[in-house]
Amino acid sequence: MDLHVEKGEVLGLIGDNGAGKSTLLKTITGFHRPDGGRILIEGEEVALRSVSQARSLGIQTVYQDLALVNELSVFHNMFLNSEMTVGPFLNNRAMKEKTARYLEDMGVRIPSIDTEVARLSGGQRQAIAVARAVYSDAKMLLLDEPLAAMGAKEGALIPDLIQRLKEERGIPMILIVHNYAQVFDVCDRVNLLRNGRIEYDKPVAESSVEELTELVVAEYRKARQGNPSN
Repeated sequence: MDLHVEKGEVLGLIGDNGAGKSTLLKTITGFHRPDGGRILIEGEEVALRSVSQARSLGIQTVYQDLALVNELSVFHNMFLNSEMTVGPFLNNRAMKEKTARYLEDMGVRIPSIDTEVARLSGGQRQAIAVARAVYSDAKMLLLDEPLAAMGAKEGALIPDLIQRLKEERGIPMILIVHNYAQVFDVCDRVNLLRNGRIEYDKPVAESSVEELTELVVAEYRKARQGNPSN
């Protein structure tokens, strides 16, 4: 496998179930150790041994479950596991001030930073998870199905947020995407992962939903021919 993403670029990663997309992301985040090969960050080779090490290098991941605590407020979730304190006490005032500033800077609109996360829409919860990753000194963002199970209205916030992060912060992003139409909404380039290999790499301007669909359909037909009993 040979995969790269440039500063300010959004790469869409597509592929059938079991192709290796999640395994790839978990390797980049330090959860899995690669069997071989090299990983380079800003031109420097690194040996990722843990998730905490990857985070220290600026690699942040937003998974489908978002790792948010529904019963806690927005500002508490923004500082989950990195709470600001004064002595033994939480510094809620400072966390509120920073959360309000972070969300305003990113153009994220929510009813209140005191609102429980459970009361937010899917798009707003996703935006909180992305904002938390960005303000953890992110140099690269990995997003696993950022628009999964969202309606058009609640998911509209995320493409705008991704575009803003790309243009204003230049953060490179890799998105696992199943809905091919969404690739063309938010991505600059698309890679097709099949059997652990990158078999398709094109700028979205040179591709189409029809071409991506035909690639997957062709693979399905090939699999059916190999298993005539199905």
